[in-house]
Amino acid sequence: MAIEAHNGMSAAELVGVTWRKSARSGANGNCVEVAELADGAVAVRNSRFPDGPALVYTRAEIAAFVAGARDGEFDDLLH
Repeated sequence: MAIEAHNGMSAAELVGVTWRKSARSGANGNCVEVAELADGAVAVRNSRFPDGPALVYTRAEIAAFVAGARDGEFDDLLH
């Protein structure tokens, strides 16, 4: 029986997914990693705690976040 992905589940339970991080991530491992799930959702985890909790977002939620980041909507967080 397949495990249904949900927010807060251990990222270790998401077997068979390929985690990846941005090429802009620092060498010290302070970054997030993303993985596409079989149903098209996207999981996010902290690279320093690969077996820690994962956040699971729909494709539409990720698209909205990426569009906002591209538009500079979160630039104020960098101050």
